[in-house]
Order: sequence, then structure tokens, then C-alpha cells
Amino acid sequence: MPDAIFDDPRLARLYDPLDPDRSDLDAYLAMVREFGAQSVLDVGCGTGTFACLLAGQGLEVVGVDPALASLDVARGKPGADAVRWIHGDATSLPPLDVDIAFMTGNVAQVFLTDDDWSATLRGIRDALRPGGRLVFETRDPEQRAWLGWVRGATYVERPLPGVGQVRTWTDLVEVAPPFVTFESRVVLPDDQTLYSTSTLRFRSSAEVEQSLTDAGFVVDEVRDAPDRPGKEFVFVAHRG
Repeated sequence: MPDAIFDDPRLARLYDPLDPDRSDLDAYLAMVREFGAQSVLDVGCGTGTFACLLAGQGLEVVGVDPALASLDVARGKPGADAVRWIHGDATSLPPLDVDIAFMTGNVAQVFLTDDDWSATLRGIRDALRPGGRLVFETRDPEQRAWLGWVRGATYVERPLPGVGQVRTWTDLVEVAPPFVTFESRVVLPDDQTLYSTSTLRFRSSAEVEQSLTDAGFVVDEVRDAPDRPGKEFVFVAHRG
């Protein structure tokens, strides 16, 4: 089940205003051009920022996400009519034949079991044309990003149009490698507090590469995230 931060309508509509800087997507847009892709599958598309950006470039785009509230936000964005939105996940896609698939925003870390992760990779592989590419990011566990997931480092207070002054922060709940659990809080102007608890899995580069091989991919390279150097792995693989 999707976390509340994505599937609670009250939180989903605040997701973009609370995190407006999506310069992390620039590198992935550049990869679309680098590989000459014309059709794209955005797995875990969320509120549709990347999918709409791609569609605005004239690409054929399919966005899939299990969180209906996030898809509702996505469908209301400019250019959303040019995207094919699917409520679901990569294991239940209709027949597709796309050039490239992406998982941005560390979506790869939400798959906690080996079975779910393997099924997702196989579903994506089936949606790609022969030789089609898969690109995704995942945090390097050696960097222990969770050490910064505490209130002192994540507290934000800002006015949001149509909402008012909002406060938000993250509290680290549990570190039990390879799993890390944290709780996000959003306090609305009327002091109503919305909660969302998330658990992510941190896989090593070797683990990810083996899982890709097992799912029928060939790993081409592991890049660095330009906006987060040394902190994440960016895998580029193709359907074998």
C-alpha cells in the first residue's frame, strides 16, 4: 500500500508545494536525449512532475503509480492530457513497447522484499522494447542518509498559496539495516497534524546489480547523481 504522504489527498496536494525544487530531474531529461528515446515509462510517477515535463518535450509518456491521490494531482497539471496515466504498478502494466523506463525520486527503495523488487524489475523489462533501457537511482547505504532525517535538519515552515502557514519535518523512527523507517509530519494552519510513516530499503550497488542481472537486464554503467555527488547510485541498464 502507498504511504499516506502519497495516497492521502490532503498530503498529496501539498507534496509539490513543499518540495518545489525538482532540478534532480534535469539529468534524467538529458538521458532521454542522450539515448534518443521517443517513448518513456515513468514508474512511480507520483504527482506527475517528470511525466508532464517529458510530455512537454513531445515524447510519448506512460505514468504509473499505485497512489490514486497522487495521480489525481498529476491529472490536474498543465500538459497532463498528453500522458497516459495508469493506476497500479509495474507488475500489472498493459502491453507496452517503450524505449526507456525511469524510477526517479528513489522510488526503487520502496520495494522492501526481494520478491516485490524482482517482480517490479520483470514487469519493467516486459514493458521495454528489445534493448530498451531502465534508469533509476538509489541511495548508497554507506553514506547513511538517514542521519539527516531528524527534525532539526528537516524542519520547514512556509506559507502555501490557498493553504496558509504550514510546518513540516521528519523524525527518524528506526534503523534496522537494510531497512530505515521515518515519520513525516505536516502541521496545517489550524494545527491539524497529518502523519505519514515510510520504510525504505537500502541495497548495496552489488545487490542491485545482481537483481538486475537476475531479472534479465544488462548493466551498462553506474553513474553518480550530479546534484547529489557521492550519495547515490544511478543505474543504467538495458533489456538483455
